[in-house]
Amino acid sequence: MAQPPSIDPATEERIVSAAKANETLDPTDWTSFRTQAHLMLDDMLGYIENIRERPVWQPIPDAVRARFRSPAPRVGEELAQVHGEFMREVLPYAQGNVHPGFMGWVNGGGTPVGMVAEMLAAGLNSNLGGRDHIPIEVERQVTRWVAELFGFPEGASGLFVTGTSMANLIAVLIARDVALGTEVRAGGVAAASKRLTAYTSTSVHSCVPKAMDIAGLGSDALRLIPTDAGCHIDLAALAEAIRRDREAGFTPFLVVGTAGTVNAGAIDNLAGLADLCQREKLWFHVDGAFGALAKLAPDLAPKVNGMERADSVAFDFHKWGQAPYDAGFILVRDAAAHKQAFASPAAYLERAARGMAAGSPWPCDFGPDLSRGFRALKVWFTLKVLGTERLGESISRSCALARYLEGRINATPELELMAPVELNIVCFRYRVCDSSPEQSNQLNSEIAIRLQESGIVAPSTTRLKGLTAIRAAIVNHRTSRAEIDALVEGTLAHGRALLA
Repeated sequence: MAQPPSIDPATEERIVSAAKANETLDPTDWTSFRTQAHLMLDDMLGYIENIRERPVWQPIPDAVRARFRSPAPRVGEELAQVHGEFMREVLPYAQGNVHPGFMGWVNGGGTPVGMVAEMLAAGLNSNLGGRDHIPIEVERQVTRWVAELFGFPEGASGLFVTGTSMANLIAVLIARDVALGTEVRAGGVAAASKRLTAYTSTSVHSCVPKAMDIAGLGSDALRLIPTDAGCHIDLAALAEAIRRDREAGFTPFLVVGTAGTVNAGAIDNLAGLADLCQREKLWFHVDGAFGALAKLAPDLAPKVNGMERADSVAFDFHKWGQAPYDAGFILVRDAAAHKQAFASPAAYLERAARGMAAGSPWPCDFGPDLSRGFRALKVWFTLKVLGTERLGESISRSCALARYLEGRINATPELELMAPVELNIVCFRYRVCDSSPEQSNQLNSEIAIRLQESGIVAPSTTRLKGLTAIRAAIVNHRTSRAEIDALVEGTLAHGRALLA
């Protein structure tokens, strides 16, 4: 039997020296590290506990911004020193969506429960692309919970993703492959004989046209259907568009309904869309980025009736579900169609009946990512610790605050409501008599910026019928009437000052 090659003395000495030096990236002094880690955890808990004492947002000073232009460090620093830099130069200038006065865009506020769960997930450092380990069972359990809550069948598939933008893309790809056959994955859409068309409202989120683009179908293949006065898709116009496209030789394949439009929070007639898609044999997808979770609130759940009949639903746990970013989710009725759109055999991903390669199918069979973090854990903790009833109550409360804001606007002659209030989004403007649309738009844009810079409340803006509206999206569970009143009084004060 041949002897293994010997190691030269110099190499052997280096190996022994490295072992003695314990050259891992773990701390050499665990006691000191643990003490510092506890301080860091306490600082973040204190940040959330005392968030009302801080400004919502503040501009980044030039000197602070400049310090983030330095080259990459070659030699490390002490953890305490870097933590101190974080507390001085990162934490004070964050986006501020943890604050109850944050009302911009549609951002959830997170919870301490989700924060510490994220820490546990980082400690496990699990890759949820595949293999047989318990974090994947946690994700599967959350999928079953979501299917049950949304009225989907027990065998429905689901996947955690970055957000609804990615979830909508996955839905478009599944629907495309169902329409063209799985051979499109090899030949591409250019080889297909059918010219596919999809349909949604003019209030659609910009990620849906982008998904059509990425899927190779082109954003021009997405027909934008007009809406009614309440910003809901016009079902008659939709049916007519489908008829015209069929006559022109196109193949309609997908309808995207919206549960909570990004501009005004409107919910399409989902039951009506489900009827139409069943009649026309089209894939029915619901973009429910935040509005899908209205299902958790008994007083709001009827608004999303029909969602249970969708072929797929996309939504975010990091909005009304209050999980820390990011935690998007896609739920699909037909698990087989879902898998056929993404599963790709590879020798290094070979499955087995036993061992770590067991547990097939794996999450990587249902989406584009093989490397996936343990997003499910923070949602699992949130649902188990807070429960769906408490989350539903928080969702109801945010909509009640929106109605309170609506009432204050309607009672104030200087303010004008710009769209119906259906859920938690309120669009309004400071009314300027005898002014041009351009002057009104400039004034309201400036009011929104001044509100943000005040550090008291932070709405965003949007455009409705060519006019700039101040847009308050009440998503944060910490928001109260005090912040709503501050928004109204601040808008009036800045509007009057600008006009003066």
